[in-house]
Amino acid sequence: MRIYSENGAVGGLALGSKVGFSNTKKDMMVIKNKKALGFVWETMDPFLFCVHHEDAYPQGNKDLSPDASLDGRNIGQDFLLKDGWRMYHGHKVPGFPGHPHRGFETVTVVRKGMVDHTDSMGASGRYGDGDVQWMTAGKGIQHAEMFPMINQDKGNSMELFQIWLNLPKANKFVEPHFKMLWSEDIPNHKISNKEGEKIKIEVIAGDIESSKSPSPPPNSWANNPNNEVAIWNVEMDAHAVWGLPKASKGINRTIYFFKGDVLKLNKENLEVYHSAELVADEAVTIYAGEEKACFLILQGKPIGEPVVQHGPFVMNTRQEIQQAFLDYQKTEFGGWPWEDLDPVHGLGKGRFASHADGRKEMK
Repeated sequence: MRIYSENGAVGGLALGSKVGFSNTKKDMMVIKNKKALGFVWETMDPFLFCVHHEDAYPQGNKDLSPDASLDGRNIGQDFLLKDGWRMYHGHKVPGFPGHPHRGFETVTVVRKGMVDHTDSMGASGRYGDGDVQWMTAGKGIQHAEMFPMINQDKGNSMELFQIWLNLPKANKFVEPHFKMLWSEDIPNHKISNKEGEKIKIEVIAGDIESSKSPSPPPNSWANNPNNEVAIWNVEMDAHAVWGLPKASKGINRTIYFFKGDVLKLNKENLEVYHSAELVADEAVTIYAGEEKACFLILQGKPIGEPVVQHGPFVMNTRQEIQQAFLDYQKTEFGGWPWEDLDPVHGLGKGRFASHADGRKEMK
């Protein structure tokens, strides 16, 4: 996705703690840093950033556009949360029409709603409601990510994370590739406390006890288990308690708390819509507050190389960024084989992936 505007932070989430705890020296050693979350979430190496999209779209028309007036919106650059939703870069259907990437990976975690994918390799797909698309941009690709209004008789709720994971210099120019992690294949690691409270962890990358994630794309930094890359989407019942497994020393680990009232990390409060950078090799016990808590955990071994980013390109030097623009102007990273920059796949289409090599997945 292209993020050229950061206007319109997600609203409607109340900040504030219902339970007070005194901080200890040990807690302060475990939590390195806490930050309020905006529309774009700051991440640590090997991640580049994370965006949390949450839109309460209205019912749709037959062409999958919103059945609502677009008056008063900055069409093409609509990032203000008007009436509970945004058009982003879409003109008719919300989303992100064809745009290029080079040098990193996108991991798109769709909690609610659907995404229609098309790309310059000729691949396409529709995924959502718990599915994940993991795309390696490598040497260069164009893709479109549109949000079709599937429901014609009710609203179309959309919630997703898009996470940018860097590629090391050695893999900046690998062939583009995407892999579908269908919701049916993503492990849901479940824990029950003695009092009956439940914890569910979607293991998108990394392992938790016997729950092993699907394999990442072959050239991903996450494909080497020594890099300890983890993407865990966690839900905890009110009052539930979970002991976060330790990682190795030197691993970067951040928790992003996006729904609930308050979390307690050991004995330090974390307010909703805040993040906490953790010491990965220290024990952390997480306590949910009076409400169900939802949070994302990103962790991994740092790549430790220079990062130069300009818009949709992430390389190691300014010269490589300039070359990326020249290459895109010359080749368009394979061109665009679709009639429109913002294609959607029709009203009756289910979840599917059609890959550039001719392989098809139907759900």
